[in-house]
Amino acid sequence: MTLKKTLGVISATTLALSLAACSGSDSTGGGGEGDANYITANGTEPQNPLIPANTNEVGGGRLVDLIYSGLVYYDAEGEVHNDMAESIEPEGEKSFRVTLKEDITFADGSPITSENFIRAWNYAVENSQLSAYFFEPILGYEEGASEMEGLQVVDDRTFTIELTQPEADFPLRLGYSAFYPLPDEAFDDMAAFGENPNGNGPYKLAEWNHNQDATLVPNEEYQGDRAPRNDGVKFVFYANFDAAYNDLLAGNLDVLDEIPDTSFGTFEDELGDRAVNQPSALNQTFTIPERIEHFSGDEGKLRREALSHAINREEITQAIFQGTRTPASDFTTPVLPGYSGEIPGNEVLDYDPERAKELWAEADEIAPFSGEFTISYNADGGHQAWVDAVANSIRNTLGIEAIGNPYPDFKSLRDDVTNRTIDGAFRTGWQADYPSLGNFLGPLYGTGAGSNDGDYSNPDFDAKLAEAAGAEDPETAMSIYNEAQEVLFQDLPVIPLWYQNTVGGSGESVADVTFSWKDVPVYYEITKS
Repeated sequence: MTLKKTLGVISATTLALSLAACSGSDSTGGGGEGDANYITANGTEPQNPLIPANTNEVGGGRLVDLIYSGLVYYDAEGEVHNDMAESIEPEGEKSFRVTLKEDITFADGSPITSENFIRAWNYAVENSQLSAYFFEPILGYEEGASEMEGLQVVDDRTFTIELTQPEADFPLRLGYSAFYPLPDEAFDDMAAFGENPNGNGPYKLAEWNHNQDATLVPNEEYQGDRAPRNDGVKFVFYANFDAAYNDLLAGNLDVLDEIPDTSFGTFEDELGDRAVNQPSALNQTFTIPERIEHFSGDEGKLRREALSHAINREEITQAIFQGTRTPASDFTTPVLPGYSGEIPGNEVLDYDPERAKELWAEADEIAPFSGEFTISYNADGGHQAWVDAVANSIRNTLGIEAIGNPYPDFKSLRDDVTNRTIDGAFRTGWQADYPSLGNFLGPLYGTGAGSNDGDYSNPDFDAKLAEAAGAEDPETAMSIYNEAQEVLFQDLPVIPLWYQNTVGGSGESVADVTFSWKDVPVYYEITKS
């Protein structure tokens, strides 16, 4: 994904008017009579079939997290609770013994055993699925390995996990989707299974109309703590958030987890106590891969630093986002334990036009820059206003042709990012998988990590990740993760922009709507009159 900033020549009012003028009033909502018993919510078309370890984007993630369940789950505050696991007990410094609950099953009634977890995890590694990186701590992990020796079945309800070194927060990670189990049938045809999955979560997939909507209904076989309090959830895939917000106001949508920027100044008045504006574990960045011309080696470092200094984050977050974003001071988010806004090197995030020009000129001495600087983004995500603002800020400061490059939808953008066919910078960001600073660092910037979209690699950073992972306790790990960020500030594998609040709202016909610590509605708690 690519981000771009523009500011100074475009006012917030002008942006709001221009966006309102080009956003249609046609509704694409899902609130018809046939859906009267379903909670209707916004969503996006998943990038891939619904396979847990091969899903690392929001559209597919929100479905996977409801269709499947892991050993543990995270509540609305980010606290960890057992789900499929009866217990996860340490055995020595780097091993754990997992005991599953009795009589747990998949949606079709087939039993969940230790083998369903271990086979799914080994498959993810052997087939280099997008989240295979999460298994790297396990003994025997190697890209393409068919089996990890650190995973051993004791019996149907018991298995052990042995790591290569002590990992202070490893049990905390086990609620992430990469660690969900799969039934035996999945391995016959994984792609076909992902179109019609047999999961073990609180819901099951009833219908998936690609590029339109997906409907989930309660899984009567689920025996965990997340039992649905509604008749199901229908996710409507909107082309833009203006249409979704209009549907919310009209009563055709029950829950919306992103307010369009055209309504930032009015949504709290319009929705009243049904509006939500709260900090969350979500940040926004943009990535410039080193493979792009002019952005490798010393020249690339200079240009990244110049671009970062050319962005007036304070002005953009006020003019465009009106208090729903906070300028970034690190690569994580303030809602996580251990966050620090005083990491050495983070002055590179300060708006400094003169320094930006000096750095760009130094880079031009190595190789003169010509052509356009593009920031790609998905047009269905409400990103145009801030991307244009970022691009204008860069253009006005550096005197280069900086422009936004819209993709029609999130899936098409992510396909080009994943396939490394995107040309230029692109919008990126991260929504927490589990409540740890390491979750915002390792999966994104570790060498070979599944969400390392820019293919960044620095052995000093990797060494800090390993040191933090092997810390004797989570508190020690936090300080080491912040030391790792010092390396990132030197290299700027992405340009941090701002922290994103959860901004959303709900309709008048639903109650018990809570947005979690990581910006996601707690769908199973929502009730509908």
